[in-house]
This record gives sequence, structure tokens and C-alpha cells, in this order.
Amino acid sequence: MNVSFYTAAVGAREQQSHLDVVANNISNVNTTGFKAERASFSSLMYQNMLGIDEEELPRGVGAHMIAATTDFSSGALMDTFGAQDYAIHGEGFFAVLDGTTGEVSYTRDGSFTVGGLQEPTGGVDEYGAPVYEQKLYLTDGSGRFVLSNYGQMIEVTDPNAEYPVGVFDFVNTDGMRHVGGNRFVPVEKNGQVRMGTGTAIHKMLESSNVDLAGEISKIIEAQRMYSYALRMVSVSEEVENTVNNLRN
Repeated sequence: MNVSFYTAAVGAREQQSHLDVVANNISNVNTTGFKAERASFSSLMYQNMLGIDEEELPRGVGAHMIAATTDFSSGALMDTFGAQDYAIHGEGFFAVLDGTTGEVSYTRDGSFTVGGLQEPTGGVDEYGAPVYEQKLYLTDGSGRFVLSNYGQMIEVTDPNAEYPVGVFDFVNTDGMRHVGGNRFVPVEKNGQVRMGTGTAIHKMLESSNVDLAGEISKIIEAQRMYSYALRMVSVSEEVENTVNNLRN
């Protein structure tokens, strides 16, 4: 089969993956603190062919979407006047702790809430059972606790007060793993966590950085490339049929 057939088939399949990335961006255009993803493509494989004077020349035989990189540029800040809302002006992330697994993940979504946690007082009741008291902490609304600049859970004593919400960052944010819920976890190349240069602003939220007009243009681009790839498949098939008929 002609190499162009496989090149076009792979190209059509990868444009479907491209559309999946764009569709995810569009569906989160109104998600607080969402960071758009960008599809990155690379040559799938090269093979050499003889050119003039028998010089070997590289020939590409396909492309592959190697990753969906995250655009961490800031979105617009919006006044909400919500008592537990925070936005980051500048670079950095909020840190949230999963009390069950101990995992710390990072997000730009500062739409926090207050959650209760039963903690032992150290005393016992008349039956010898430990006595617990409920304390309130700043959470992300999904059971994870927001961390302060000192890496500690933030106890809430006044629901309307402003608290020292921590802002953290990494030397390199490229390749951070998206774990869902608008959260990220660092990988080895991101380095050690450090204090962020951004500032947490109370009673504000950061909007999504998705450019809807840009995403619509990417849909049109992907559709055009998809149709061209299918046309190449069709032409390759016609060429093969013509060659086979000549042989007969």
C-alpha cells in the first residue's frame, strides 16, 4: 500500500485527538481558574530515500499528537465578594491537601468553602471513650484542605475573615500532570515547590483563560485538515486501483 495512505490515515486520527482537546477547552470556558490546553504535534517517523547524486534525504511518514500542553497564563480577575473566594494576581498556585492520601495538588481555582473536621481533644468521656470537637477549615469543596504559606491547614474561626492562603510555584511548570477537578500535580522536571511570587486576593476569582474565538478557529482548522487527510486516503486508493488494473 502507498505510504501516503498510512500518512493520511494517521493524520485523520490525530486531528480527532486535536478536536478532543479543543472541545475540552470550550466546555470549560466558564470554569473558574481553568487553564486551556494546546495540542502539540511531532513527526511520527522518518525514513530515508535516495535523492540527487544518491544523497539520502529524510521523508516524513506521519504526525502524532505527542501531548496537550497547558497554558498557565492568567485569566481575568472578577469581583465576587464571596467570603471564601480567592484569586491569584501573578504567578503561582493554591495548594490543597487530601487528608486521606496525603497528596498535595495545586490549582488556580480559589472558589473555596468551609468544611468541618472532627478532632480529638485529648480527653475522654465518662465511659472512657475519646472526646472529639469539630473544627472548621478552609477547603476546596471536595474534601481537600487549603494550605497556608506555612504549609498548614487553615482553621476558620470567622467565616467572613480573610486568611493567609498560601501561593506556591515551581521553577518549571511545563508538563505538570492534570489530575482532574482543575488540579495539577508536579512531575520530576518541575523541581521542588517554592513560595510563589503571586498574591492571593480575597473575595475575587480568576476566570478561565480560554479564548473562545481562538478555539473556534482551531475547530475549523482541524476540520479542514481532517477533510484533506481523507481526500488523500481516497486519492491513494485510486492510485492503487489504477496500478492494479494496469497489472491485469
